[in-house]
Amino acid sequence: MNIFQCLATLLLFVAGNLNATTLQGKVVHVADGDTITVLDATNTQHKIRLQGIDAPEKAQAFGQKSKQSLSQLVYNKQVMVEYQKKDKYGRTLGKVLHNGTDVCLEQIKLGMAWHYKQYKSDQPKEDRETYAQAELEARTKTVGIWKDKNPTPPWEFRKQNK
Repeated sequence: MNIFQCLATLLLFVAGNLNATTLQGKVVHVADGDTITVLDATNTQHKIRLQGIDAPEKAQAFGQKSKQSLSQLVYNKQVMVEYQKKDKYGRTLGKVLHNGTDVCLEQIKLGMAWHYKQYKSDQPKEDRETYAQAELEARTKTVGIWKDKNPTPPWEFRKQNK
């Protein structure tokens, strides 16, 4: 095998692995502002936790609005999910794209989710920076959750309600 054949084999291997981290399907359920269920071409359901964001809990202020916002963005639509791992609950943790639009980022821009900085190391650097900037802009514009004078982050809400 010459060097070019080795490189071609390596590139095919890498490309195959990149495809293994992409899921495509139709959104058949929206659980809340950061969790959806995607049905793939083999009729397998995948529970997806949107990476890089944390939306208000359903019982929290803006919880239902956040869910409605995500529903408008993706429900009954085809999406692509870029992922690398599952979370501790077995959900696929991924960046959700609809027609090339980053849905996770849209939820932040609309003021329907926080940038989940506690897990920012799971995100590519570019996404970390974009999401953080989007949250600052949403706060400045006082949209969505930022209309509240003191919005409670969902991770704090969960601790208080254990």
